[in-house]
Amino acid sequence: MTELSRTEIPASGAVGMPRPLTEAAAERIARRFAALADPLRIRILDTLRERGECSVGELVELLGARQQNVSKHLGILLQQGIVARRKERTRALYRIADDTVLQLCELVCGSIERELAELARLVGTDNRAVQQR
Repeated sequence: MTELSRTEIPASGAVGMPRPLTEAAAERIARRFAALADPLRIRILDTLRERGECSVGELVELLGARQQNVSKHLGILLQQGIVARRKERTRALYRIADDTVLQLCELVCGSIERELAELARLVGTDNRAVQQR
């Protein structure tokens, strides 16, 4: 049993962080977040979300990135279990293996949208106050 599997599963089916959070669990969580901490990896995941499965060559073409970079970043995502790979003849096809990463991205995007909306509201308020003077 891993450190992360010892949590109780709530009625929603979601698994939370283990309590107490051990050092080993914290390191594993940090590695998962680190795997997401690159703009090209986020773009790869977004492309896989939209298209389902892609080969390295397809990702290179769609993202306008170098083959070496795409392969490197796919390797990191694969190592962390975020994407999966299957062989089809002479090529490998990649897909998202852990859908919770998409939920996490949606949460982050929603948070950023709310932050930007609040900044726009504040700037709009400040601009109107300045214009009225």
